[in-house]
Amino acid sequence: MARELIVFSGRSNPEFSRSVAEGLGIELGRLEIVKFSDGELSVDVGDNVRGKDVFVIQSTSSPGNDHLMELLIVIDALKRASASRITAVIPYFGYARQDRKLKPRVPITAKLVADLITTAGADRVLTTDLHAGQIMGFFNIPVDNLNALPVLIPYIRTKYSSEDLVIVSPDAGGVERARKYASHLGNADLAVIDKRRGSNNQVSEMKVIGDVKGKVCLIVDDMVDTGGTLVKACATLFEEGATAVSACCVHPVLSGNAFAKIGESQFGELIVTDTIPHIHVQDEGKVKVISMAKFFANAIKRIHDEDSVSGLLKAV
Repeated sequence: MARELIVFSGRSNPEFSRSVAEGLGIELGRLEIVKFSDGELSVDVGDNVRGKDVFVIQSTSSPGNDHLMELLIVIDALKRASASRITAVIPYFGYARQDRKLKPRVPITAKLVADLITTAGADRVLTTDLHAGQIMGFFNIPVDNLNALPVLIPYIRTKYSSEDLVIVSPDAGGVERARKYASHLGNADLAVIDKRRGSNNQVSEMKVIGDVKGKVCLIVDDMVDTGGTLVKACATLFEEGATAVSACCVHPVLSGNAFAKIGESQFGELIVTDTIPHIHVQDEGKVKVISMAKFFANAIKRIHDEDSVSGLLKAV
C-alpha cells in the first residue's frame, strides 16, 4: 500500500507553497506556528502524519535564522508524530555562501546547517541551484539539487533569440553555469567578467574577457543579493560596447536597496524566480518573476512515486 503524500508550508513563502500544492492537486496540510513574545516558536501539526510521506516547504531566506529554526522545529514535530519519511523542500538554501574556509578561525556554516537539518529528522532534501554544488556532500542524507534551466530557458529563448546574444558569467566560478545556458541557446558566445578586489574586499576593477561589442549580453548567476556587483558588471559591459544588457539570477535575495539599484541601472531586465518572495517585486518594471512552483510540484511527485528526478532536466 502506497504511503499518502502530504505537504506542509512554513511561513517563508506561503504563496509558493500553495502553488506547489495546487500543482499536485492537493490541499496544504494544517500547520499552526505561533511566535511568543520572547521570540520562541511553537508548532502544532493539525493533520495525522503517521506513516505518511511528508514534504515541508521552507526557504531559509530573510529573516534566515528565524526561518531556519522554524524549519527545524517543524521537522522535529513531524518526526515525533511518526511520519514515515520527511523531505525538507528548501527552494532557497541560506548560508550556502559560507561553504568553505577562506581564512583561519571562520566556520563552514553551510555544513553546520546541513547537520542541523539532518539531526532534526529530515530524511532527504529537495532544493535548487545551490550556490556551491559540494554542499550536497555536507548532508548524510539524499539531496536533490534541481537546476532552474528547464524553467528559465523557454522564456529566455522567446525574449533573447538574437544571433548577437552573449552569455556572461559574472566571475570565473560561474563559467560552467554560463556554458550550460549557452548550450541551450544555440551555442551562444560566452564572456567572463574578471573582478579585482581592493583591500576592503570591495570590487575595485572589472574587465571583460570575451567580445561583447555590438552584442546583447545576458549575465547569468545563481543569486542576486545587494545588486551592487551586478550593476557594476552591467556598466562595464556597456563600456565594452554591448548594445543591451540583462541578467538572469535564480534566487532574488535583493537585500537592502537592491531594487532601487536595479531600477536606476542600465539593465533592460532582471529575470528571477519565486524561490524567495518579494511583495513589491511586481511594482519594479525591470524585474521579471518566473515561477518554479510547478517544477517543484513535479519533483515532489517524482520523489513520492520513487521516480527519477533527473528526468525533469531532459525537458529543456
